[in-house]
Amino acid sequence: MKSILSVALPQQAYNVVIAPQVRTQVGAWLSDRQQPLLKPGQKVLLVSNPVIFKHYGEQAIASLTQAGFQVSHCILPAGERYKTLKSVQKLYDAALANRLERGSAMVALGGGVIGDMTGFAAATWLRGIAVVQMPTSLLAMVDASIGGKTGVNHPQGKNLIGAFHQPRLVLIDPQVLKTLPAREFRAGMAEVIKYGVIWDVDLFEQLEAAERLDQLRHISADLLQSILTRSCQAKAEVVAEDEKEGGLRAILNYGHTLGHAVESLTGYRSVNHGEAVAIGMVAAGQIAAEMGWWTEAECDRQLALIQKTGLPTHIPAELSINDILETLKTDKKVKDGQVRFVLPTRIGEAKVTNQVEASVIRQVSEQLQAP
Repeated sequence: MKSILSVALPQQAYNVVIAPQVRTQVGAWLSDRQQPLLKPGQKVLLVSNPVIFKHYGEQAIASLTQAGFQVSHCILPAGERYKTLKSVQKLYDAALANRLERGSAMVALGGGVIGDMTGFAAATWLRGIAVVQMPTSLLAMVDASIGGKTGVNHPQGKNLIGAFHQPRLVLIDPQVLKTLPAREFRAGMAEVIKYGVIWDVDLFEQLEAAERLDQLRHISADLLQSILTRSCQAKAEVVAEDEKEGGLRAILNYGHTLGHAVESLTGYRSVNHGEAVAIGMVAAGQIAAEMGWWTEAECDRQLALIQKTGLPTHIPAELSINDILETLKTDKKVKDGQVRFVLPTRIGEAKVTNQVEASVIRQVSEQLQAP
């Protein structure tokens, strides 16, 4: 099975290719005769982490080398806590050591952390060079690799330093998910559920109909292809309408407002991104129900789906609700001093609002805190 989707941006459209074994064909895709992204002989810096490079790095390098590119690589530590300017400095050092030019490219082979850092380095090296995304986690496949959001974390908040820099190509190989830890697979499912809630009711109902969603081995090849294709299509459609989050694209932050606060306050260690988003979606769903934006029945359907995926639904007991409320004020989506939430109006639709009262946020947060 192969799907090719287009992210139809006016200045630079690009394709998202979802196909088995595409990780071994990256050189061919970059040097495609009809529309080459790079010319043979140009330099490519492959960026990965130690675990992913061990599994797939040599395959990607062999494909790029066979296509005639000059390939070097840079290995960065795995984990959200390493998504810092210090790590990006290592990318700049590698780019300088290997004399990357404006016609060169960086290829991100890894999860969302690698993709975000590589994209940011590419956006800022020589004022912008090409980047190709080869996501290896479910979360990166359906979310982080598409749309051009790049960046790193600041000690006071997540993704506060960054730039919009669209990839030239996204290559998604579902087969690499076989080596993804079960916890990371569940984390990616949080973003999939997000698309169902805010954009694609058919996707939501497909997930509801599945018997189990907590491990890859319980998901059929057809359902996995549908999950990847429909999620990527949703992201592509939203980004095509609003590339730089001037309006509609903000709905992609569903679950991320409170989720980012939980993630940063736990030091990016005990709660990963997808788990934090799941908690944030439960909170946003409860807030929407409290405000009468959607029904209790719809709120319960979302909660049941998150629980079926095996994701957490409670704020960790060790976190202070006061600290969460303070952290929300530093969220990058704050506008005119007002915290903005994405709230569902029904399954398949959502809106952005800055009208959520602090008392409601506190009430829901206290209700959701683990005993």
